[in-house]
Amino acid sequence: MSVATITPNELASKIQAGETIELIDVRTPVEFREVHLTIARNVPLDQLNCGNLISQRAGSAPLYLICQAGSRGRTACEKFHTAGYTNVINVEGGTKACVEAGLPVVRGRKAISLERQVRIAAGFLVLSGVVLGRFVHPWFVGLSGFVGAGLMFAGITDTCGMALVLARMPWNQVSSGPGCAT
Repeated sequence: MSVATITPNELASKIQAGETIELIDVRTPVEFREVHLTIARNVPLDQLNCGNLISQRAGSAPLYLICQAGSRGRTACEKFHTAGYTNVINVEGGTKACVEAGLPVVRGRKAISLERQVRIAAGFLVLSGVVLGRFVHPWFVGLSGFVGAGLMFAGITDTCGMALVLARMPWNQVSSGPGCAT
């Protein structure tokens, strides 16, 4: 399925031209709190209810979706397509590219990105499997193999189960506040 995209510069041009842009940021609340475009509204991917969002919209203007680098935004676009709403556009390169392009952002408290959390957790599990396999029981090496298989699956399908689990962890949640849609 082909997902429509827009570059950060094209998005900036639309904003400067005074167009009304509805932009949904599908990152975790903690990632959103760290940095987000001024016009963005946070609806985390794991809480995205396409039916509700579609029914709340007035008119036929496109719905823009953004994440950190583009992958979760593309997944969100596909969810909307599955729900029957095709007028969705993914921002190429995500928030990272928009910051680099100089779009206006709100900066908050720094946090460890979900991508880094996945790398830390995967590395810890692989190392644990090797160490436990060497010193406790050889079967613990299977843990390393399981994580390796999961990483391969994530790379092939462009979905990461570990990221979905980590996104729900308490340290990746923030209390409801300005800019957060629940």
